[in-house]
Amino acid sequence: MGDVVIKKSKIGQFKTIGIGDGIFANRNFKKGEIVIKYNLKHLTPGEFENLPESEKEFTHSHFGKIYLYSIPERYVNHSSNPNTIQDIKKRCDIALRNIKKGEEITTDAAKDDTL
Repeated sequence: MGDVVIKKSKIGQFKTIGIGDGIFANRNFKKGEIVIKYNLKHLTPGEFENLPESEKEFTHSHFGKIYLYSIPERYVNHSSNPNTIQDIKKRCDIALRNIKKGEEITTDAAKDDTL
């Protein structure tokens, strides 16, 4: 996780520890570079139902399947003007433009299933 760090976010949609957390670049990234690799866990409907409510916040449906996001990717906040795009098939976030060290990593979650 050395390329990115979890810190408090002004976007802060994930409220597990007081104010929301986010992912921030711990180095510069170039456009087209993989920023975060996912370690998604596919869940059955039963496994999803048995998750604690605090973990359900970190699930998302892609192509009709439910996935649990791990750390750090679970803390990537949504933005309508993101600096990464999700590639669910390759299980990663890819830089849409150059990203500077210290910048929050964001994605457009509405485009999850488009790749």
